[in-house]
Amino acid sequence: MYIIKNALKCIGRSKGRNILIGVIVFVIALSACLGLSIRQAAESAREETLKDLKITANISFDRNAMMSEIGAQREEGQKFDREQFSEKMGKMSGLTLEEYKKYATAETVKDFYYTVTTSLNGSDGFSSVTTETGENESTANNSAAPEMPAETRGNKGVGGFGRGGIGGGMQGDFSVIGYSGENAMTTFLEGTATINKGSVFSEGTENYDCIIPSELAEFNSLSVGDSVKITNPNKEDEAYTLKIVGIYTDSSANESGTGFMGMTASDPANQIYMSYNALSKIIAASEKNATTESNETTGRESSTKLNGQLNAAYVFSNVEDYEQFANDVIEMGLNENYTVSSSDIEAFENSLIPLNTLSRLAGYFLIVILLIGAIILIVLNIFNVRERKYEIGVLTAMGMKKFKVALQFLTEIFVITLAAVILGAGIGAVVSVPVTNALLENQVAAQSDRSERIEQGFGRGQKPDSAKTEMQSPPEDGSFNPFGAFMGTNNQNAYVTEISSAMNFTVLLQMLLIGILLTLIAGAVSMLFIMRYEPLKILANRD
Repeated sequence: MYIIKNALKCIGRSKGRNILIGVIVFVIALSACLGLSIRQAAESAREETLKDLKITANISFDRNAMMSEIGAQREEGQKFDREQFSEKMGKMSGLTLEEYKKYATAETVKDFYYTVTTSLNGSDGFSSVTTETGENESTANNSAAPEMPAETRGNKGVGGFGRGGIGGGMQGDFSVIGYSGENAMTTFLEGTATINKGSVFSEGTENYDCIIPSELAEFNSLSVGDSVKITNPNKEDEAYTLKIVGIYTDSSANESGTGFMGMTASDPANQIYMSYNALSKIIAASEKNATTESNETTGRESSTKLNGQLNAAYVFSNVEDYEQFANDVIEMGLNENYTVSSSDIEAFENSLIPLNTLSRLAGYFLIVILLIGAIILIVLNIFNVRERKYEIGVLTAMGMKKFKVALQFLTEIFVITLAAVILGAGIGAVVSVPVTNALLENQVAAQSDRSERIEQGFGRGQKPDSAKTEMQSPPEDGSFNPFGAFMGTNNQNAYVTEISSAMNFTVLLQMLLIGILLTLIAGAVSMLFIMRYEPLKILANRD
């Protein structure tokens, strides 16, 4: 008790020096509080978002693993095996629907859905939406995609989905997408797409019912109940009649264009939706009526059958289930050439880039401020001990042990440090959220500018100011659309732009530990000097 009382009296006697020490500790505490709050905000944002995030994953061919294997073989001196490479590339077509359904039986899977997509042409009375006119329109509407190698065309599972099968290389005017059920129509579930006339086709129906975009309906003067004829781009006399049961609008399709190499089928305005069973029926009929031709020059065979691309998605309640699924499918027999991936996780990680960058910078700043602060406190305490050398000599000459004298100095430092830390933490708690949001806003702007420069460097994203759109926010239900890019949605980066809280009990505990650490570092120097002093020499050498 005597040590504490004497320490408090000494603090009162040396107000100027102790105020200086307190100000320094306050600045350190305030800076440390902001740094810790930013790092805690980043961690809290990650945990909270992951907790509510609906994760959708896909099983796809692992190209990276294949190329790594080829690279390792080359390092070992093995020659490149073209046939083996072609065989592996032929497996890129994906799994069969039966295989996808098999893995959907895993306990961690919350929901499962799939789509099939093919490309079809219009007819004389049904044209695709295009920005070209006159002769250019005819060219755009009948553009042909470069013929792909037979082993890389199509997916396995329905009709023309044979792995390594033979398919035509013609690109049609329209992308026709067949959905397994309403749970697969994610843009409608999220509210970005809505039926404004008629209704959606019956789930699982085999009737050739479809819904079309409002732009396509307006372009061709079509209404609900009308019928349209679509044809096989590889065989124009092979036609199918679809009945329009609904017309929809999609607000996520903000941009309209002919897409890659002018292909109108990639334009959201030329995407026709129907039942998976109905579209599979068309693909199967096309395969049944297909003819095969052989190229006299290359010897490669091509078929007039329609090719379809099968996409399957697995929905999980949380990240743990997703990670467990990745292990379960291997035990269920998934080939090593395939991998489980989630665009939701990637989109989530991308959304945290500015906040993580700010957190990392805050960590560096915290380390620097603690190092500089500790050095300053050590220097001040060295001067403090040297100035009070005579007081130390008197106390030890009176019989007070050096350890207790050193403990008194340590108590003084601790009281000053504790008061400054409490004040710094209090002010830091008030300003942490606005300061963090201001810094985060700058990071988001910097990251967005960097992404925009990269896009412009590749000749993309160069829009007039009037056409620029605001950055999209993540869906309120925490979900991301796994088929977003395919279905024509706008895939701009959605960054975390604001945090609502930064200070919590963890930060307070860390602040207390920082105060104790600074006290021990500064006090250790004091104790070292005091333990080395000889009281008689101090008193004898006093001027």
